[in-house]
Amino acid sequence: MDQFEIITRTPEETGVFAERLANYLQPGDVITLEGDLGAGKTTFTKGLAKGLEVKKTVNSPTFTIIKEYKGRLPFYHMDVYRMDDSFEDLGFDEYFEGEGVTVVEWAHLIEDQLPKDLLSLSIYREGDTTRRIVLKPYGERYNELCKEIVS
Repeated sequence: MDQFEIITRTPEETGVFAERLANYLQPGDVITLEGDLGAGKTTFTKGLAKGLEVKKTVNSPTFTIIKEYKGRLPFYHMDVYRMDDSFEDLGFDEYFEGEGVTVVEWAHLIEDQLPKDLLSLSIYREGDTTRRIVLKPYGERYNELCKEIVS
């Protein structure tokens, strides 16, 4: 499996990268997002939402687990950090196979519920504002997508 990396030096650059990625997304796309608290997951997600033409303010769904937004494509933002064992009742597959784009923060916690093909992003702090974003594509579509946006 290929792995791709990008370095951003400011939160704005992280948002712009995510916004650019959004231009390539299609219905049913799933992006998983990992990173320590304060790494930039929400900054990235806000940029993605902007690129999907979401007009509402996007913030972390920490206590609601799933937030839905309308944009060029429906946008589903999940934060499964505080999940208990009741996740089977949430119908994740309906989101993953639906007409929108899904971002899952802390996705390793529901790994067995995730689709086989997805784009995994990990954000690492490299300084006060510098971030290293590691993209791991699972599936040919995501591999091609990474080649396109990281080149």
